[in-house]
Amino acid sequence: MAAAPPTERYSLSQARRIALRAQGLATPRPAFAGPVTMRHFQQVVDRLGLLQIDSVNVLARAHLMPAYSRLGPYDPALLDRAAGSPPRRLVEAWAHEASFVPPETFRLLEWRRRAYRSEAWGGIAAVPGSSGAGTLLDDVRALVGEHGPVTAARVHELLDAERPQGAKQWGWNWTEAKRALEYLFFVGEVTSAGRNAQFERRYDLTERVLPPGVLARALPDDADAVRELVAIAARAHGIGTQRCLGDYFRLKQARLAPAVADLVDEGVLVPGIVAGWERPVLRHRDATLPRRATGAALLSPFDPLVFERRRLEELFGLRYRIEIYVPAPLRVWGYYVLPFLVGESLEALVDLKADRKDKVLRVHGAHRAPAPARSGASDAEVVEQLATELALMARWLGLEAVAVGDAEGTAVGDLATHLHTAVRAVPVG
Repeated sequence: MAAAPPTERYSLSQARRIALRAQGLATPRPAFAGPVTMRHFQQVVDRLGLLQIDSVNVLARAHLMPAYSRLGPYDPALLDRAAGSPPRRLVEAWAHEASFVPPETFRLLEWRRRAYRSEAWGGIAAVPGSSGAGTLLDDVRALVGEHGPVTAARVHELLDAERPQGAKQWGWNWTEAKRALEYLFFVGEVTSAGRNAQFERRYDLTERVLPPGVLARALPDDADAVRELVAIAARAHGIGTQRCLGDYFRLKQARLAPAVADLVDEGVLVPGIVAGWERPVLRHRDATLPRRATGAALLSPFDPLVFERRRLEELFGLRYRIEIYVPAPLRVWGYYVLPFLVGESLEALVDLKADRKDKVLRVHGAHRAPAPARSGASDAEVVEQLATELALMARWLGLEAVAVGDAEGTAVGDLATHLHTAVRAVPVG
């Protein structure tokens, strides 16, 4: 099918503002009369379509941050309840990596679970063909059915504490029980009924986790399911290239291209061009352009606005990656760095750590973002807004102060000195 000709043209600023409105970041956070409710939290979930999961807890777990960035301080127990108590509003699935998704979206990913041989990573895809796998999988299914919800460690205990670790063969030091569970999780026979205090999945049979109303519906046709996933991605992005839309749910080109073509034909996606971009873009028909962007937020490295790094560079002019696994001398911005959004620009990059022992939010580094990501605002203006945001985050995390520098007082970055003064003037409590 021939590609539809572009029908709309946007400046880079317009594309940014469309994306920010779609993501719920174009305006300041709402001022709630009381605590953030489940309804408010659900609105964020509905807007974003998924929350990426990551176990790194140097600041706050990745899946908790997008709602905070859009709502401000909220009770993380809302997410625990949404994913851990029936009727569940969120379940875990392989979506954009490991993610929380609405139960309806879980069903849209059934084609991926059936195609595990090509969609899962090698270790998991190989489980059914490994020696003794049939018996092991049957045993694990039975144990989850009898004892679920249950952690992988408990399944291992129940199976056989003497089974070999297999670290050399698999490379991840997972027990056989864990590998079997991860395979059953990928193909959808079991899923997570929630996480315990140690952030371990509590596995249960999928039919006992998904809401009955969702289970009762017929599974969608594969092509229909992929089209709906692309539509969810387009609503969440507002505007983006075909690559952007595919990355949201990690869709491969063979499935992505026909879905995009169909959605263009249906008028759900509107082709366009962004000045300076090499590739055409697609706007969701419901995405609108605000006159201005006036919000401010610290963004997790796993936030949907920034987790596709090529899109981030094209949209905001920032080359950025998470540097947790980069040796310290080679890091550009720091260990766990959050972009600081102000208006339609990424004004700063802040390396943060929640020091829970000393009850301090530590700013290990504070850098002004390079051009063209930043605006013409002065460093003093950015620092003033950043100090306010850091105080708000500290309060949400249950910390009592913001300190610029590590435990020895060492901080890096061209904003560190000014920020040290500014945070002392903004109370956390």
